[in-house]
Formats: sequence, structure tokens, C-alpha cells
Amino acid sequence: MTAMATPRHRVSVAVAQMRDLAGSVTDASVWSMEPAETTATLVEISRLKARVAELEARVAEHADDEQVDAWAHRTRQTKPVVLGQVKLGQALVTRGHVRDALAAGDLVVEQARVIVAALDQLPGDLDTALVEKAERHLVAAGREHTAPTLRILGKRLMDVVAPGLADEFEARQLAREEAEALLATTFTMVDDGHGKCHGKFTVPSLHGAALKKMLLAIAAPKHRTATDGPAAPGAGVVPRPGRERLGRAFCELIERYPAHRLPQTGGVSATVVVTMTLDSLLGKLEQAALLDTGEKITPATARRLACEAGIIPAVLGGNSEVLDLGRTRRFHTKAQRVAIGIRDKGCTEPGCDWPPAMCHVHHDIPWSRGGPTDLEHGRLLCPRHHTRFHRRS
Repeated sequence: MTAMATPRHRVSVAVAQMRDLAGSVTDASVWSMEPAETTATLVEISRLKARVAELEARVAEHADDEQVDAWAHRTRQTKPVVLGQVKLGQALVTRGHVRDALAAGDLVVEQARVIVAALDQLPGDLDTALVEKAERHLVAAGREHTAPTLRILGKRLMDVVAPGLADEFEARQLAREEAEALLATTFTMVDDGHGKCHGKFTVPSLHGAALKKMLLAIAAPKHRTATDGPAAPGAGVVPRPGRERLGRAFCELIERYPAHRLPQTGGVSATVVVTMTLDSLLGKLEQAALLDTGEKITPATARRLACEAGIIPAVLGGNSEVLDLGRTRRFHTKAQRVAIGIRDKGCTEPGCDWPPAMCHVHHDIPWSRGGPTDLEHGRLLCPRHHTRFHRRS
């Protein structure tokens, strides 16, 4: 890094002195620093960083484009990072209370950015005295709250400075956010060719909240115990849903989504078709099944999905002759389910007391093996016993 020329401006002189002073302790050991002093020193370092950040933003606002480019190049920083400091410096020109608090070390940079962003969201025609009141309110709150909390408080600024206009402003703000969220909505996914599919998405908060509630319900300990059986002795309490359990819940959500609820394209619902041989469907031959989208799955997975999910098996006999394209009515109707519930009064496995409303309707003769969807061959099984049956078959 090129050394600074002999500084002349008082800011440049102060920066050079701070640099030299910090350099004088680079080899100082801190092992003998007592706990209380360690904490106090860390607090003062944070306050010092805030003051330096304010000074940096102020100088960055003064710099022209060429000087900003040279700054980024000589310090090996990315352009977005240095432009972020320039933007903060520009904002602090009109946000004097935020600037003063940052320069005093009473705010950190993250807090300052949140406050500036919240003030920028206020109505453009709002009286300047009310804007200043809002700024003072958030700066004062910053002495007690972290940046995430300030972000929440910033959304309710109008309640503080102009209660009579707050509801109307909030409605307009939410409408704008929802419109922006729809424009930003994306979904991408790619198969890695090794049995895994990767993806990412951006959706409006409403749909994100709905998806989260669905996954948490499926990943809940009670549902997992009902489906997978009780935990082994000594296993302890089932932990809160983590990334793996939520991922499996997402898979279950996809598998169990009712096929008849999907839109139709060309007169056919958007249902995955699995091509497999009759011997494979009956379990006589372990041969991979082929999805109509090009991927392959194990015969065990295909047999399970053929009975439980919205997937149609295309069963082939000798010489690839199509024997069966599945029956779209594989699930019992609402009337059939009510009748079976009245008859069975709950899970039909001996000793199980699960009520009808919490049971699945099971085919005594598996649907994948030609079992009919009727009252005579259907019976209630709780999720755990239903899963057990398919694991045995």
C-alpha cells in the first residue's frame, strides 16, 4: 500500500496519528488483561470503529468518482463496499443526528444504516419537523436496541410522529412491498446428476410464512413420531426442526400434494409418470424405474409412491407392452372415507386407539398391485402403521 504523503489537513493528520498509535501496540500481548478491562476495551474499540466509520463516510462523500476508484483499487476493496460508504456519507449530510451519534460512538454502522433506511421510507411530503422527530426517536432507541430491533421500530415510525396518518401510510407501504416482492419472485432448480436437486427461491413474505408453517407442521415431533414410530429408548427429546428435518418435510409436502389439485396441460394434470416393469412393481425384480422427466428412482421408491402419492405408474410387460397406465381414482372419495370411518371407528391395527379423523385409508390389496379403491378393500390405519405396512411390502 502506498504511504500517505505528508498530511496537511487536520483530518489527514489525525488519521496518520491514529494509524501510528494503533501500530504501536501491534506486538503488545493481551494475556494479562483482566476480564473487566477486556470487556471495557472491546466496548471502546467498537466505539472507536464507529467514529472511524463516520469519518470514513464523511471523506468518502467528499471524494469524486476517480478518487473513489483509486481508494477501492489501493485498498483491494470491491466497488460495492466503497460505494456503500459513499452512500452512507451522502445520507449523513442530511441526517445530522445520526451522524453525530455515529461520530460519538453511540451507534454502530449497522444501526446507522438501518435508521437512514427507515427515514428514507417516510412520505416525501412529511413535514421536516416530524422527520427530525423521527430521526431523534430512532437515534435514542439505538442506544438500547440492536439493528434488527431498530428495523422493526422503523416500520412503526409514523405511530410516533404522526399517529393520525400511520394506518394509511402503513397500508401504502405494505402495498409497495408486496408489489416489489412479486417483481422479485424467482425460483431456480437444477439436478446435479447424482441423485440430488438443488435450488433457491425468492417469494413474497405471505407465501414464505405459509410454506414455513406447512413444513413445521410436517416436521413437528408428534407427526414424525406418528410416521416414523417412537424414538429409541435413551434417544432423548426430539429436537426442534433443523435443516435436515425441514428438507425431508418439504419432500413429504411434495409427495402428498393432491394430484387432482394440479392444473391441467393438454387435458392431463401435471402428474409425474413412472415407467416400470410389472415384475418390478410386484417386487419380483429390483429394476430402476424411469420418470417421464428423465430421472431414475429405485423400484422401492416407485412402489411406495405408486400407492401413496400423485404419481401414475406406466406398467410394462414383456417386449415393453403397456399393461396399465394407472387409475386416476386411486384415492378414496370423501363419501367412501366417511363410510369407512363410521365402520372402523379408528385405526384397525390391534391395540391402536387413533381416531378416524387422524387416520389414512389403506388399500388391503395395494393399489400398485391392482387393489380396487372401494369400501370392501379399504380400512383405516394411523400414519405410523400405514408407514410400517409399506415398509414391509
